[in-house]
Amino acid sequence: MIALIKYNAGNTRSVMNALNRLGAEYILSDEPRVIHEADKVIFPGVGEASGAMAYLRERGLDETITALKQPFLGICLGMQLMCAFSEENDTPCLGIFPEKVRRFPPDGNVPHMGWNNLQQPRGELFRGIGETENMYFVHSYYVESGPHTAALCEYLLPFSAALQKDNFYGVQFHPEKSAGGGQKLLRNFLEL
Repeated sequence: MIALIKYNAGNTRSVMNALNRLGAEYILSDEPRVIHEADKVIFPGVGEASGAMAYLRERGLDETITALKQPFLGICLGMQLMCAFSEENDTPCLGIFPEKVRRFPPDGNVPHMGWNNLQQPRGELFRGIGETENMYFVHSYYVESGPHTAALCEYLLPFSAALQKDNFYGVQFHPEKSAGGGQKLLRNFLEL
């Protein structure tokens, strides 16, 4: 069973629809016990960092998430919250990844919204997904490139399109809205 984390962020319906298309069984929950007992966990996200982190802390989900050993996938804001810190309202985050989340330069066309290709995708999450694969992005903040970068993208500057450390995976793009490439990535995650 997959636990889809319910928290103060949106986009859970799109992720649920993608999981339905793949025939995956899931439960939407903000209960630490349910999340801890799941085979895999997905942390979706569209929203604002400080409010989302407050919701996680109020329910003890911050400690639950960082202690998980099963495959864990953070999407968009979900990936950003897995980092150490976000410039969005100066928010301390979960610290799974030491990278910081920065705001795109104000002189650019922000948010980054639309299709963009991945650069140097690596690891089991990207099995069968190459650099010609386009993914759908919608974000005003980005994660710096660092030692846990599993794929890059470029928009105004290079940034981490994906992160990976141990059982924790994160993607800045929305696989649930990325057509065939996104479905392939979600299937790879379900098969971990």
